[in-house]
Amino acid sequence: MNATLELSVVARLADLEEAEWERVRSDDTNPFSSWSFLSALEETQCVAPDRAWWPCHLTARLDGELVAMAPAYIKNDGMGDFSRDWAFYDAVGSLGQELYPKLVVGIPFSPVTGRRIFVAGRSGLDEQTLVNALMQLAREVCRQHELRTIQVLYHTEEERRPLSNAGLTTRILVQYHWHNYDYKTPDDWLARLPSKRRTQARREQREPDKQGITIETIRDERLSEDSEEWSRIAFELYRTTCEKYMWGGTYLNRAFYDHLFTQMGDAVELVVARRDDRIVAGSINLATPTHLYGRYWGCHEEHRFLHFNVCLYHSIRECIERGTQVFEGGAGGEHKVTRGFEPVATYSSLWFADERTHALLGEALERDCRLREHQISRWQATYRDR
Repeated sequence: MNATLELSVVARLADLEEAEWERVRSDDTNPFSSWSFLSALEETQCVAPDRAWWPCHLTARLDGELVAMAPAYIKNDGMGDFSRDWAFYDAVGSLGQELYPKLVVGIPFSPVTGRRIFVAGRSGLDEQTLVNALMQLAREVCRQHELRTIQVLYHTEEERRPLSNAGLTTRILVQYHWHNYDYKTPDDWLARLPSKRRTQARREQREPDKQGITIETIRDERLSEDSEEWSRIAFELYRTTCEKYMWGGTYLNRAFYDHLFTQMGDAVELVVARRDDRIVAGSINLATPTHLYGRYWGCHEEHRFLHFNVCLYHSIRECIERGTQVFEGGAGGEHKVTRGFEPVATYSSLWFADERTHALLGEALERDCRLREHQISRWQATYRDR
């Protein structure tokens, strides 16, 4: 092939065409990587330089046609990207190097596994060639802006090898996901839990009735009929949690919520808990035919086990009813294990500009990956054979 691959950085998603973005990611159903979600973050200024996010999306064109891309941002810290990179700060510093500023390839505010480097299926170039090209461009961005690190966050397991071949080192963290093993009823799911946990789950699920609380999911037509009001309710719930914790900055604004509920209503679900006709708590989720992604929780009143019922139990029952295969309840939360969630590996890949730092931390990360894979494998074998 004689055509030249043209690499460039795009400072605003609006400088790309929505149609070409969606064409390249045509086989990806993850709502977080959609044009609508990512462009809304920029248009509503949730992602902007004054919020410590500098968009610099990586693109590759062949004969003028977009054939590969990756959402990317320059950052001076780890706030809002869920990189959990504080573990590296002291290690990098001990080597006389800096961790920041860095280039993040990922989805802002969303620790959700999905493709991070998108490749057009009919480009005539293999995936590895295009991954290599975009990572070459990423390194050039680092050189020009004196960035110290590249972090490709929460990519798929399938992308692990191409990124490794491109010179990055894998890091594994753990999340807790619920899987639908062809359950027909909630009792089928409960029967899989150990006796003690099954009793606990049933006891906790009875609490809303005792408290006079009802829980339901607002979606589809009900959501679209009054999307502005549901957006307001969802944003107020989100803000209650952000304001409770000094580290939990209010990253998203009301304008973004308005976009989410009006432009992405087919993917949005709002779980609401009512007591005496008042909404006292809720959870904002995004959904595809196969996955449910739990994102934000908030409450105006504290009630015993309300969080578990709104964020976990209610949606588990609905996943069983609708045939949803996986429920990702968000980052962290070992408490999910006792409520039927399993530990799963999440993957990120890193590159450090300093060669000695990259070599030393790369060796440490390889050892850590082997340990985590062994631990997860043992746990899953125990759970699934029970």
